[in-house]
Amino acid sequence: MKAYEKLGSVATIALFVLVLIAMPAARSQSDNAPHEIDDLAAGNAKDVPHYQVDPFWPKELPNNWIMGAVGGLFVDGQDHIWVLQRPLTSTKVELGASQNPPMSDCCNKTPSLLEFDTAGDVIKSWGGPGFVKDWPSMEHAIWVDKGGNVWISGSGADDRQVIKFTPDGHQLLEIGRKSTEPKNNQDTSLLGQPAAITVDDEAHEVYIGDGYMNNRVVVYDSDTGKFKRGWGAYGIPLSQISNAVESSGTGGAAEESRSPATAGSPKIAPYKAGDLPDKQFRSPVHCVRIANDGLVYVCDRHNDRIQVFTKQGKFLKEFFLRTAALHNGSAWTLAFSHDPEQKYMLVDDGEDNHIFVMRRSDGVVVSSFGHAGRNAGQFIEVHQIGMDSKGDIYTGEVITAKRLQKFILQK
Repeated sequence: MKAYEKLGSVATIALFVLVLIAMPAARSQSDNAPHEIDDLAAGNAKDVPHYQVDPFWPKELPNNWIMGAVGGLFVDGQDHIWVLQRPLTSTKVELGASQNPPMSDCCNKTPSLLEFDTAGDVIKSWGGPGFVKDWPSMEHAIWVDKGGNVWISGSGADDRQVIKFTPDGHQLLEIGRKSTEPKNNQDTSLLGQPAAITVDDEAHEVYIGDGYMNNRVVVYDSDTGKFKRGWGAYGIPLSQISNAVESSGTGGAAEESRSPATAGSPKIAPYKAGDLPDKQFRSPVHCVRIANDGLVYVCDRHNDRIQVFTKQGKFLKEFFLRTAALHNGSAWTLAFSHDPEQKYMLVDDGEDNHIFVMRRSDGVVVSSFGHAGRNAGQFIEVHQIGMDSKGDIYTGEVITAKRLQKFILQK
């Protein structure tokens, strides 16, 4: 071969490599299947947390009560576990003692809000349908701020509000209201089936993952309810957030109500594994969590990703998790490890029914536990996760599981 022909071949190969490099990647690390943990990362980290289920937690509920689907779960500064469960999901058979005449000796309808201690005893309960005028149609998120005030949201068809209560259930504040108005990401006077709540006590702000209808993060003054700021995926302003809804067949969140207010809205294409990263959040925006260093983590559930922002909404980075997860997505909610640096995130994947341990710095999956099933330590749509000061974690499940579980950190 002549010299100039060799040079031409080399140039062609080099050009092809450059084209491949320039092509946008569909997804980044953390696409691992459950058994495809980063063994090198896991092997080099002696501090990766591991857990063992406590099959005896919680104790039997008092008053002949029975647990419904767990909408929300939060562990407060006293290591009390607050659970927002859904009484209306209990079946006639499950409420046999409440029927007329009674069908069985158990059970009775349970208040929506239950406060447990770490031993698994119920120490407080209140709330439920009709408790206040705008009590959620389908209970979802719960948060307890440092003042002991309890914040709740709902994901029902007309749940367009977040409500703040005293520890004993006296209503203090409502952001939004019940409504069946159309989806509107630009309207900050209404929410859209809000799925997540986080209170920044020092800043007197409440962050809301909004939600199952809307697809945004919005921040309000936690004392007055005044709107302060909001953003969409990659930090886009509210004015640029689409009001389209997911087409039928994308999977939708099976455990939530769908709103008639979205019936006439424009549709977006179903999520498909391998697509380029979506420029918008998909519904639901299922978690908002603030780390000790002030970074804000947002679960974009149906897009199988977690996006990271400053408190002002500036986009910093994103991690993808199990992008082959269709239907209800993989990034449901998360808790940070209890070390001061919060080196790891425990990410709840309710579609695959695993808890993934991810490095917070780069999203690498270093461990996981859980499996679909009804035995202790297994999950059926694990929906919420919380962590106490010892590093033990608590989970809540929806659909047919309707249960709480505790996992003890192994030293």
